[in-house]
Amino acid sequence: MLEPFRRLARWRRRHPALPLIGDTRTRGEREAAVLRASVKALGAELVRQRCDAGMAGPAAKLPPEPVRAGLGSRTCRQADIEADWLRHWCGRIGIWPAYHRKVWEVCFIAQAAWEAGALAPGRRALGFAVGREVLPSLFAAAGMEVVATDLPAGDARAREWRRTGQHAGEGGEDAARAALFRPGLVGAEEFERRVSFRPVDMRRIPPDLLGGGFDLVWSSCAMEHLGSLERGAAFVLDAMRCLRPGGVAVHTTELNTDAAGGTLRWGTTVLYQRPHLDALARRLAQADHAMLPLDDTQGDGPLDAFVDLPPFAGDGVPGAATLAALPQPPHLRLSIRGFPATSVGIVARAQVIRAGTFSMHYKGTVASVAVGDA
Repeated sequence: MLEPFRRLARWRRRHPALPLIGDTRTRGEREAAVLRASVKALGAELVRQRCDAGMAGPAAKLPPEPVRAGLGSRTCRQADIEADWLRHWCGRIGIWPAYHRKVWEVCFIAQAAWEAGALAPGRRALGFAVGREVLPSLFAAAGMEVVATDLPAGDARAREWRRTGQHAGEGGEDAARAALFRPGLVGAEEFERRVSFRPVDMRRIPPDLLGGGFDLVWSSCAMEHLGSLERGAAFVLDAMRCLRPGGVAVHTTELNTDAAGGTLRWGTTVLYQRPHLDALARRLAQADHAMLPLDDTQGDGPLDAFVDLPPFAGDGVPGAATLAALPQPPHLRLSIRGFPATSVGIVARAQVIRAGTFSMHYKGTVASVAVGDA
């Protein structure tokens, strides 16, 4: 019922000035835009100072080998951007460690897969809603067989993702697979041999993928776009059926950091809260899977307290030209329709509870964790 009004509001935000009328914003809206630009400039200065100190940015040291960190399910935070484990994957991928949650997400998925032993020759990986991600090429370079999937191009829900360059595109499966190729990571012949693409709706995973033939399944900030909190949770549970016993699932999504307040439960984007993820962990356990414990610590760094406001990364609004000359403000936290949010990573192991134990790496050691048979 409210969707037409939301579309009208989005259209008005994209068209603050109209022919013959000029600026249509109120005084409060104009002042809010100036205030946001000022806050972003201050945030960008904090980022510049830390980059100059070598904590992140192009001057940061990038370890040549992976560094074990004992990751479980956890939230994005400043300390991770400055940690050796994340810097290594930035070096492998060819980006510099930035204070941006999307950098954290791709590195988190890679690290969790590596720590689980899934990032190895002969392993099979299944990615959902991959868009134009770098991960298929990264995994192929490790010797893995990768099945990459995305929403069918003809689906009306794919329109916005195509507009923002986050969908595999309309050129067919070959074109979609080509969009995933990164020549700096993997050779063309090896990529062609190891990576395949097929259109898949996450809400209806095809039966032939549910046979337990994969060592790794992953998705990056996709489950919150399935229409409701329940649909996203149902996807996670369904995707576990794609894994062999002991296989690992790694998903990132949006976390509303206000666990006790309201949230977005339905619509094109939903926001999970700690109680929703605790409930998901219980449902996984009932199906004999084990979600690694969730650390939702928000971090104690100065950039952990910065909540970025829209518009993000300069969208042709007042102040965008000034911001373009500066490092980008931190984007570890952001406001989504007025709710404070960040990225959270979920790690789950398949069909391990009835087995009694499963191996888990923590802070450089390997522990055999009893999970019971109750």
